[in-house]
Amino acid sequence: MKKVIKKKVYQYTAIFEPETKGYSVTIPSLPGCISEGDTFEAALKNIQEAAGLYLAVMKERKEGIIKEEKGVIVAPIQVKV
Repeated sequence: MKKVIKKKVYQYTAIFEPETKGYSVTIPSLPGCISEGDTFEAALKNIQEAAGLYLAVMKERKEGIIKEEKGVIVAPIQVKV
């Protein structure tokens, strides 16, 4: 019989920024968790992998998993100059 490994799913807000070629992406709740991709789909896959590795290292170091604060609001703003 196979041993079932349970994994907890965490949700974070990722910020995708268009670049000359592709996207760069960060997760503000995970400082230093940055990735990129030639397409949105590639950037999404890459940031999911980067976040998974980031959290695995935190768990290994027994630092505790950072949870995103509830009520995060992402909104465009206008600035007059």
